[in-house]
Amino acid sequence: MSMTRTKWLAFGGALMATLALCCAHSSAKEPSEKTIKVTAKKFEFSPEKIVLKKGVPVTLELTSLDRKHGFAVPELGIRAEIKPNETARVHLVPDKAGTFAFHCDVFCGDGHEGMSGQIVVEP
Repeated sequence: MSMTRTKWLAFGGALMATLALCCAHSSAKEPSEKTIKVTAKKFEFSPEKIVLKKGVPVTLELTSLDRKHGFAVPELGIRAEIKPNETARVHLVPDKAGTFAFHCDVFCGDGHEGMSGQIVVEP
């Protein structure tokens, strides 16, 4: 093997090791975003309880199984409209621990007032 080829192989190996360290280091610093699928239908959300960690980014993917619904979490400043055959995405990074009620804020018939759940943000 020629000296130039040996140098290139050594350089390539060092570069790969450096890239691996950089990738491992950056992923350790930034929490990966979690996705939680939430479905809405007369007169319930599934899941009814969503558990999150404070400071960890999350995307809620909201879908309706029947008609238009709403998703409101007033204490967290969240409001989304959920249309049939579409996915509404809500990105959030919970900045406070606690239990926060959510509810449908689009009238969907008798039983609408019981369409609710909770987000629990753990420290």
